[in-house]
Amino acid sequence: MTAPALPGTLYLVPAPLDFGCTPQAPLTEVLPQATMARAAALSHWVCENAKSCRAYLKRLSEHLPLACPLQMQSITELPHAVHKKGDHTGGFDARTLVAPLGLGHDIGLVSEAGMPAVADPGSSVVRAAHALGAPVVPLVGPISLLLALAASGLNGQNFAFVGYLPQDAGERAQRIRQLQTLALKHGQTQLFIETPYRNAALFTALLQSLQPDTRLALASGLTLAGSQVQCKAVQAWRQMPAFTPPRRPTVFAIGA
Repeated sequence: MTAPALPGTLYLVPAPLDFGCTPQAPLTEVLPQATMARAAALSHWVCENAKSCRAYLKRLSEHLPLACPLQMQSITELPHAVHKKGDHTGGFDARTLVAPLGLGHDIGLVSEAGMPAVADPGSSVVRAAHALGAPVVPLVGPISLLLALAASGLNGQNFAFVGYLPQDAGERAQRIRQLQTLALKHGQTQLFIETPYRNAALFTALLQSLQPDTRLALASGLTLAGSQVQCKAVQAWRQMPAFTPPRRPTVFAIGA
């Protein structure tokens, strides 16, 4: 009898943080050679967006040969329903997506930017791999939340990522004040993000809702040319009337 194949490995493949940005960062400046080599050796993928995954592989092929031609890569998208709501609560069964693991194939999990399953969908795929008894290996690469936190000077020993804030002005102001209470009472840095074209509106709401002494950090375009990281008290931000956050991927953080 033929012994059953050992399960393949699920690799968590970080992507550059320049999704939607022009110009893009050179791949070799933001990803270690070992990460690029492992990604290039894969031919099965689960991704947030197939078009973005192919673009990533095309960039990768400029530096290393791919395991198979781009048109022969097996690329499966996570359902769009989990993109915004996330798949961390167990509401989505990803076992069919990791079926190739049971046949001994390695799979790469990739999002549009940064580390999959961190501020991005993909946790259901990781859970399914664990349930199958398959190894899960995170590869080294950029994670915007941790880069922003480290560069902010805010408390890196106690922090929380809270995703997107409400778009309704009243609900957003209430949420900002709640986060400020957590930050000031417990010393817990609060990190959140926004769609780039809404950065200015969120920044204005923060200046209107936060106390003068609360510290506010903005980290924009991390790992890209012209990246900006600033952290100062809200009162100091208010004295910079000409400042407008750039329309680039930005991590916001508040703390004591």
